Amino acid sequence: MTVTLADVAARARVSPATVSRVLNGNYPVAASTRERVLLAVRELDYVPNGPASSLAAATSDLVGVLVNDIADPFFGIMAGAAQSAIGEGAGGRGGAEKLAVVCNTGGSPERELTYLTLLQRQRAAAVILMGGSLEDPEHLAATSGKLARLTEAGTRVVLCGRPPVPGDTGAAVLVFDNRAGARLLTEHLLALGHRRIGYVAGPADRTTTRHRLEGHRQALAAAGVPEGPTVHGPYDRRSGHEATAGLLARDPDLTAVVAANDTVALGVCAALRERGLSIPGDVSVAGFDDLPFSVDAVPALTTVRLPLHAAGARAGRLATGAEELPPGGPAVVPVELVLRGSTGAPRG
Repeated sequence: MTVTLADVAARARVSPATVSRVLNGNYPVAASTRERVLLAVRELDYVPNGPASSLAAATSDLVGVLVNDIADPFFGIMAGAAQSAIGEGAGGRGGAEKLAVVCNTGGSPERELTYLTLLQRQRAAAVILMGGSLEDPEHLAATSGKLARLTEAGTRVVLCGRPPVPGDTGAAVLVFDNRAGARLLTEHLLALGHRRIGYVAGPADRTTTRHRLEGHRQALAAAGVPEGPTVHGPYDRRSGHEATAGLLARDPDLTAVVAANDTVALGVCAALRERGLSIPGDVSVAGFDDLPFSVDAVPALTTVRLPLHAAGARAGRLATGAEELPPGGPAVVPVELVLRGSTGAPRG
């Protein structure tokens, strides 16, 4: 249910005119009154009408695409594909194209919620959230509320590469089968004969990290192989480089390392070479995502291919209504194991 200015006034025990004065800042209001009004606005999650909209049911030609880091190829590929699909398949009011705007959150949950609020104010035609989410109950509840209000107002919401949030938000959901991909990768290493496998995981509070680590552990458990050392860190090259020292300190006889993604895997490879270790002769290395540079790494990376471009394009079509998800809940995007030169049988 949409929160009105009158609702805020009732919560703050002031008149609607006073609420308007506080929000517009065009009339002096006592500090204590102002604080009461702003507290009511936060508690009710009240969003004033955007300046471009005059009708409560109207939507603009704006589509917001939220990503953690547009400089990361994982997000750049999906966002670019979504933007192209939005431009090709969407007709806004009067036949105009939709305007796709990429919102870079920097991984900040606060910034993510702020962008959702701003897009709600502008009555965006659609919102696409890309990549894994923060596993924090308070943030998930806040996100669920924001998405529900967006869909109630007529905004299409698409989660791409992100599991559903709690509650009935009305969002279309595309999820990568990260668990299956991680199982395939670890099963490949086990089939080669590896039994001492280290793991460089992503941030511990992210859904993608947990799902990939769960798939890795499932493969080890099924084979009866003890879990090797695990180090958590950001999804970047530096994390892989620094984590390698920690892994080798905990188990100097590691024969393989699984990295959270391909970028992290590059850091692992560099750290191994600095220690005089060959890949895959001394230590096999595997990544995840199959980013464009993976095939050009030396040696080329064994990895799990995510269809990032296809998923992003599909998210764009869902956002514009050019495509609808089949009934039955989230659509699971399949993954594929790609074998290259960075993995081989352990020596001896």
